[in-house]
Amino acid sequence: MFFIFRTNFFMKENKYYTHLTFFIPFAYVFALGLFFSEESQHTQVLHRDQTDETKGWMQLIILIYHMTGASQVLPIYMHVRVLVTAYLFLSGYGHFTYFWHTGDYGLYRLWHVLFRMNLLVLVLCLSMNRPYQFYYFVPLVSFWYAVNYVTMAIIPQVTSSSAEANPLQYLYMVLKFVVLFSIVTVLYMSEVFFEKIFVTRPWKALFVTTDDSIKEWWFRWKIDRYSVASGMLFAFAYYLLRQYRIIDDNNHSNLFSRGLSLTATLVSIIGLGIYATFAFLCRNKPECNEIHPYISFVPILSFIVLRNISGLLRTRYSTFFAWFGKISLELFIAQYHIWLAADTHGVLVLVPSYPVLNVIITSFIFVCIAHEVHHITRILVKYAIPSDWRYLVRNVVIFFLILVPIGFHDGMF
Repeated sequence: MFFIFRTNFFMKENKYYTHLTFFIPFAYVFALGLFFSEESQHTQVLHRDQTDETKGWMQLIILIYHMTGASQVLPIYMHVRVLVTAYLFLSGYGHFTYFWHTGDYGLYRLWHVLFRMNLLVLVLCLSMNRPYQFYYFVPLVSFWYAVNYVTMAIIPQVTSSSAEANPLQYLYMVLKFVVLFSIVTVLYMSEVFFEKIFVTRPWKALFVTTDDSIKEWWFRWKIDRYSVASGMLFAFAYYLLRQYRIIDDNNHSNLFSRGLSLTATLVSIIGLGIYATFAFLCRNKPECNEIHPYISFVPILSFIVLRNISGLLRTRYSTFFAWFGKISLELFIAQYHIWLAADTHGVLVLVPSYPVLNVIITSFIFVCIAHEVHHITRILVKYAIPSDWRYLVRNVVIFFLILVPIGFHDGMF
């Protein structure tokens, strides 16, 4: 990665967007994804196979988007913004589901997840001399995971078993959501207050760029500020619907009666059409980005309904997309230094004058490395974050003893 990113050993070239360079690989990838499909062992809404599949095809679209420089096309930019929002939405849904069912709020789980998310980024920050915010998506998912954890862990702790034993617990959970959305809204309404919180030492280094600016974090945070909380709220509402037998997804049948299914399908199609119309009609990125947080849930919920309302569709998934979904985070991070170049503004060139062959070769190398990094991370996490709390405390102390001197040397603390 160092030779690719920091030297002129390999050639780089600028991105040149055309509709063909974006939509041809888009169509090819989806044809492959639809070809490799099989029956899932799960029947629940947003089961693991389905969420892996969703993360997979979304990540592949984002990679094509970055490779082709499609950000200059406003409708494509806005639809990709929905994909990023949907990833955070699914993150909030998944972590809430885990906490809701297990009640596991131990430090082992917290450090385990944060380690898996951040290992590659921390290594790259140190080896490439890049700020943490350069890999903006990992700071986002890490921060919102911590918010999810605190929201669920703070007293009173509400789980599915405690709520079944005492229905008053549902009210406590609702109040937690009210507080969470209120805090997010207050932070958004006062940028000065926001900066005072996130520019406070010692965590300042996690949120500023090399020029000591928090503008990048402010932009990334505010545009998806309700995404994770919305995913958590959806998970809570979904399990309430299951608890009170309003929906039953424990079998291969449809979620609703035929008439209600047709109505829900029609409403969902209209919802997707509304966001698509907005993406084509809004005039510029700042204006679109201001509106996006308030309506991004519409296409996400519409897609979830269309994907799950039919028992046949709900229980089938693409193994092709699901495989990529399992390594989606590594793909997002590694693209900065293996696939792309010049701070993502250019493209790595291994085979000059043959652009298609060059993309095939670099993509193969890129995907293989991302897969291996994912595999290595899964192995290392067992040793870095042991289940025995004594060894866990030891490793965390060693980590901070290493990190703090580096932070003082670089002026972070």
